[in-house]
Amino acid sequence: MELWYTEQQTDEVRFSIKVKQHLYTGKSEFQDVDVFESEEFGKFLTLDALMMVTEKDEFIYHDMITHVAMATNPNIKKVLVIGGGDGGTVRELTRYSHIEKIDMVEIDKLVVDVSREYLPITASKLDDPRVSLYFEDGIRFVADTKEIYDLILVDSTDPIGPGEGLFTTEFYQNCFNILSDNGILVNQSESPYYDQFSHEMKRAHKKIKNIFPISKVYQFHMPTYPSGHWLFGFASKKLDPIKDVDFDKWNALGIKTKYYNPQLHVGCFALPSYVQEMLDNE
Repeated sequence: MELWYTEQQTDEVRFSIKVKQHLYTGKSEFQDVDVFESEEFGKFLTLDALMMVTEKDEFIYHDMITHVAMATNPNIKKVLVIGGGDGGTVRELTRYSHIEKIDMVEIDKLVVDVSREYLPITASKLDDPRVSLYFEDGIRFVADTKEIYDLILVDSTDPIGPGEGLFTTEFYQNCFNILSDNGILVNQSESPYYDQFSHEMKRAHKKIKNIFPISKVYQFHMPTYPSGHWLFGFASKKLDPIKDVDFDKWNALGIKTKYYNPQLHVGCFALPSYVQEMLDNE
């Protein structure tokens, strides 16, 4: 008997992966958590039956959420990660020896526990001494904290369930308030391709553009996410990711990446015409 994981990506589109075994199933107070093992993508984690991370393509997402901002400002010292329970974003940040503090706020401890057990490829650096884990609501954390960060990475799920509040004007404003003068915000910004995702993409961009002096969107290609065409938002108080990027200093760090590179950094901000038109119309 064949076993398949099938995700309902839209009402008319499904995505399937043939799996060898279902390694884990559990339920937290927030969501269903499952881990599968497949030939093509290795082990992968789903939340509420939606794909979050696979061993094969996780490097794409985690390179792009992290290194675009770090190359724009290689002097970043204090970082806040909202979400990111699989640990991949933290793993990439720990590669920068000059980063002094990484706070990760994940609402669902079960995601972290399961990732530690089944996905050490992403969760292996969560015990780095610079990392502090907070198992609480990221929305409340940014509203209440007295810390000031140089970089905030919003490594969130889609704007449903636990991730819904991470796409609000109030949340983005609170992020602005706790960023340093050269602070950067990078947020998971959905996909432009299917209507249900592009709607949220446009809403998020409009909200951020009304708060931050510099607001742009950049793209990456994620095989296991709906349509494969996915976006991050880049927002900053002062630094433009093209005009102010410091490739010489970033290259001098000697960080080897599998997806990100300086040429791609520039190119990822060159959006297809239909995407740029959607953003401009907002």
